[in-house]
Amino acid sequence: MANILLERTAPLPLDEAWRRITQWGRHGEVVPLTRVDVVPPEPTRPGTLVVARSGLGPLSFADPMEVTVWQPPREGAPGMCRLEKRGRVVLGWAELEVRPGPGGRTRVVWREEIRIRPLPSLFDGVVRRSSRYVFGRALNRLLRSP
Repeated sequence: MANILLERTAPLPLDEAWRRITQWGRHGEVVPLTRVDVVPPEPTRPGTLVVARSGLGPLSFADPMEVTVWQPPREGAPGMCRLEKRGRVVLGWAELEVRPGPGGRTRVVWREEIRIRPLPSLFDGVVRRSSRYVFGRALNRLLRSP
């Protein structure tokens, strides 16, 4: 499994940073060749299924993730969401967290453990580097645009 850690500091209030990183459909707008569907569509809660479909035609796959923890930030307290990957191809989990940062800013942390089922652990380094690049760009774009 490849472990990924991304951290960003954003000039946003906690609740706005949370809103931006947990609008699941927007993830499909910022990750290349990806569409995201959510069941049920609103509101997110434990049991919500977020399905990212990535690729082109026959070279595409679904990455279904179930929300298992949903704790939005409240009254300045941190917020955290955990998604368990339930697919046939992509396994692991992701956690998104917002917490107070320096100077009234918000600290955003994205942790992920990812395994691509058909790939042996020999490819973990490639999966780690490519995931850090793709998810890092996605996180930057999510935080920059309302």
